[in-house]
Amino acid sequence: MLGHEVTRWHPFVFGGHRDLDAVLDRFLGRREPDAGWTPPMDAYAKDGHYVFRIDLPGVDPKDLDIKVEGRVLTIKGERKAEEKDHYYKETFRGRFERAVRLPNGVDADKIEARYKNGVIEVSVPLPAKAVGRKVPVLSDAGEAEGTEPHAG
Repeated sequence: MLGHEVTRWHPFVFGGHRDLDAVLDRFLGRREPDAGWTPPMDAYAKDGHYVFRIDLPGVDPKDLDIKVEGRVLTIKGERKAEEKDHYYKETFRGRFERAVRLPNGVDADKIEARYKNGVIEVSVPLPAKAVGRKVPVLSDAGEAEGTEPHAG
């Protein structure tokens, strides 16, 4: 057993006032570490794909469930508690779910997911309409910049 009690430091509460700290946690909307959680996610476009990266340290990839229903991509899972009788705990445990709306025309059969180093990366091919095209910029002379004038 530890010789000192480990408590969360709060900048305005000194001397181990855990009851006041707990009231502040509830008042400020902080959740209990085992009450479910929302993992951080990045979303960006790259090489004709939407890419969703979600940080999931401590989550076994076997505990992930990734589905596409209609235009909604859903990523569900659970981070299970391994240790009991914590002296101190800040990491969230429990179930989580992230859902994103996809554009029309996404081919669900071509969606891929890879898990590496605690990060799941889901790659969704963009439909041809969503990829876009380069729009030429006309100059004052009426010609597109970066193009040669037509001979003739």
